[in-house]
Amino acid sequence: MKKILYLVNTLNEGTIRGNALGFKLDILLKLEDTRPSNSKMTLMHYLCKVLASKTPPLLEFHKDLISLEAASKIQLKSLAEEMQSIVKELETVKEELDALENDDPLSELTTLKEFVGTAETEMTSLTNLYSIAGKNADALVVYLGEDPAKCPFEQGNSLIMHEVTATLLSFVRMFQKAHEENCEQAEMENANGKNLTK
Repeated sequence: MKKILYLVNTLNEGTIRGNALGFKLDILLKLEDTRPSNSKMTLMHYLCKVLASKTPPLLEFHKDLISLEAASKIQLKSLAEEMQSIVKELETVKEELDALENDDPLSELTTLKEFVGTAETEMTSLTNLYSIAGKNADALVVYLGEDPAKCPFEQGNSLIMHEVTATLLSFVRMFQKAHEENCEQAEMENANGKNLTK
């Protein structure tokens, strides 16, 4: 992101947009569309070329984002609704168990009691994980310069998280494609250069 910010600031040097401290994520997707009028090379290709020559390890940044595709498919709002439904259903089962115990205290309900105990433990674990996801979503919203109070986790942040992960996933795919095209272009130029020297 720092390299992209530097690149964008260099392009906008001397304008009102120069010396920016940050950028919105949608800029990442515009790198593929930005090109000089007389060139086939996009800004994405140029970024890949610069990274390949100056900091090659950064070309592998996508390896740190292996969960990005799975994360882009998660709908936090739907997850919250499903959790609420599960909690209500578990409460119903517990009420039915209590009613059965009151009607026939000597009946064999051990299997149902074990199920309820296991389900309560798993529900507590799931609730804790959901809470952690909410805190992480809020932290990301703050990091992106938004106010988490204006878009609660169960509502707005769900949309923001989906947009962020989808944008980053698209960026990663475009970046990898541009890098592959740069490598193919370099191979063709090397092959043409060898043919010229023969």
